[in-house]
Amino acid sequence: MITDWQKPWISPNPHWIHYRVQIRYRPVDPEVADAGFATSTPLVYKTTMSHSLAPFNIHDDRAAMNDSVFSSQRRQDFHYDLPPDLIAQHPPARRGDSRLLTLDGATGALGDRWFRDLPELLRPGDLLVFNDTRVIPARLHGRKASGGRIEILVERLLDERRALVHIHASKAPKPGGLLLLDAGFTATVLARHADLFEIRVERDEPLLALLEQHGQMPLPPYIHRQPTPEDAERYQTVYARQPGAVAAPTAGLHFEQTLLDQITAMGVEQTFITLHVGAGTFQPLRVERIEDHVMHAERIEVSATVCERIRATQARSGRVIAVGTTAVRALETAAQNGVLQPWHGETRIFLYPGCRFHCVDALITNFHLPESTLLMLVAAFAGHAEILSVYRHAVEQRYRFFSYGDAMFLTRRRQA
Repeated sequence: MITDWQKPWISPNPHWIHYRVQIRYRPVDPEVADAGFATSTPLVYKTTMSHSLAPFNIHDDRAAMNDSVFSSQRRQDFHYDLPPDLIAQHPPARRGDSRLLTLDGATGALGDRWFRDLPELLRPGDLLVFNDTRVIPARLHGRKASGGRIEILVERLLDERRALVHIHASKAPKPGGLLLLDAGFTATVLARHADLFEIRVERDEPLLALLEQHGQMPLPPYIHRQPTPEDAERYQTVYARQPGAVAAPTAGLHFEQTLLDQITAMGVEQTFITLHVGAGTFQPLRVERIEDHVMHAERIEVSATVCERIRATQARSGRVIAVGTTAVRALETAAQNGVLQPWHGETRIFLYPGCRFHCVDALITNFHLPESTLLMLVAAFAGHAEILSVYRHAVEQRYRFFSYGDAMFLTRRRQA
């Protein structure tokens, strides 16, 4: 790692002095560059470091901060108590049978509704932004050739035969090791990259096809049961079309086609981004200061068409409504310089209180785990104290939580 300190300058605020910093990272395998790992070509990460008499502040170009100075935020600041019996273990009988908790960002008013009431919250001229990623049956079981059972969770397909995977075993396999899958094919461990393993399937058939035939739906770790045939349908949005996720964009699970048709008939438009959700979405923070957290990398695509439709919506004073935090993260990545532009590649954007939002006016989202990055995102969007109050209300009213649980409709607070 090489750090370049460039000439400091004084901002219009006489209490601040700024430094432009470039941090360049080198090597590992260029074959896995698309997975967010370092490559033999330096990766340059630019940041502005600003020093004042106030606490030290780091401005990350990927998530612009508000002008006000925030003291260090702690992981515990985003804790709430959740009775385990409120964690939904199964989907509702039908899509749309969920409850919907509303928060008005301007007034702080709460409302208890049903998801089927969503059209009453929308206006002609609004734009709903969906994530069209498709969850792949990413979980496989088998054993090492040397003995010992293993569980494989595919994190990312690199090409037709190679993938980055999590391997759960009593002892981690070594590069060159052979994995014997219960589905009847083998895979070779090529390398290890931090917590992930790069494997190659020893079969001519594409790995995605093998997963579709033999893989299990990768239910989240807080669902304490084995997947069923029902999950193959219900842990998938009705508009999913781009395979690559290992976790569902769960806010979209509430939408039935009839509801989508009703919304379209109202004059509410729809558009689609793609963000392939990784297993890292469930990883807890391992640091106390949230500013020190490094997000996992996820692939996104925001097309020129999406950008044009958002600009047209804003021009007619319509609202851009993100369906899920994945849609927020994709759009805010594409607008990271303050101007929305097409984007295809990786994002590690981390949105927490103090970050500015450039595109999104309202958010449909499920409830998120305590102390999670997604809870921090909604707190940035709707207010820290307000969101914790919403969650306390949800617990008191016995809403259902997490992937198969109920939803919220949040409008952005003025300062976000």
